[in-house]
Amino acid sequence: MKKYLTIAAVALAATSATQAQDSGGFRLGVKVGGTYSNISGDNVSQITGAGYNSELGSYKVGYNAGISASIPLSSDGFFSFAPELLYNRKGYEIETQSTDGATLAAYPGATKVEQEQQRVLHYLDVPLLAKINAGGLFFELGPQVSYLFGSKTKSQTTIKYQDGTKNKTDDANQGFLDYTGLSRDEADKSDLAQFDISGVAGLGYQSEGGLSVGLRYARGFNSLIDSKDTKNEAKAFNNAFTLQLGYLLPLGK
Repeated sequence: MKKYLTIAAVALAATSATQAQDSGGFRLGVKVGGTYSNISGDNVSQITGAGYNSELGSYKVGYNAGISASIPLSSDGFFSFAPELLYNRKGYEIETQSTDGATLAAYPGATKVEQEQQRVLHYLDVPLLAKINAGGLFFELGPQVSYLFGSKTKSQTTIKYQDGTKNKTDDANQGFLDYTGLSRDEADKSDLAQFDISGVAGLGYQSEGGLSVGLRYARGFNSLIDSKDTKNEAKAFNNAFTLQLGYLLPLGK
C-alpha cells in the first residue's frame, strides 16, 4: 500500500511541476477547511432564545468542503472568475452556567450547572467570485448564493460536584432534521429562510502548482428568519469566516 501511495504522490508532483507555468489557464480542483460562524441582528433572539452572545469569541466551529474552478478572464491569468460548490456546516451555540441555589437544589452536592446548546445549519454554498492573482497572492470578491437543506439541534448539560467529579448528559432523540428544525415535508413553513445571498471577500496564496490557502469572510444579506407572513422583516443574518486549503489542477489554456 505504501508503495502505491508513493507512486501516486510522485505522479501528482510531476503533473504539478510540468504544468507549473500554466497559471493562466483553466483549473479545476477541490477545497476543504474550517468554518467559524454565528448569526447576528436586531431580532436574533427569535431564533436563539435569550442569553445568546454574538461576539467574535462566541462563534461556532464547523467545516466546509467542495469543488472549485478558476476561469481566466485575462491572458496572463491576473483576472479570473472563481465559482465553487461547497458544503458548509454553519450555525451558532449558547453556553450558560448557573450557581444559584434554586438550580443547584435539584442536584444534591452540585456546585455548578453548565449547559451548551447548538444549532447546526447545513448549507450548500455557491460563491461566484472575481479573483485577482498577483504573483501568488490572490484577492477575491463577489456574491454567494446559499441553500439551507438541513438543521440539527444539540444540547448537553454538565453538572459539577463538590468532590471534583462531573456528570455530562446529552439530550437524546436529536437526529438529522430538515431546514424547519422538525421532520416535515416541503410544503410546511419554517422558522428559517431556505435561501441566503451573501457578500464574500477574501485573500490567500496559491502556488504555481495549484496548492492554495485562503481566508474569507461571508456576510448574509437575507434574513435567516422566515418572515414572509409578517409585515415587518425580522433581522438575523449569517456571518462566517472560512479558512480553506485547496488544490487546483491546471487543465490547459
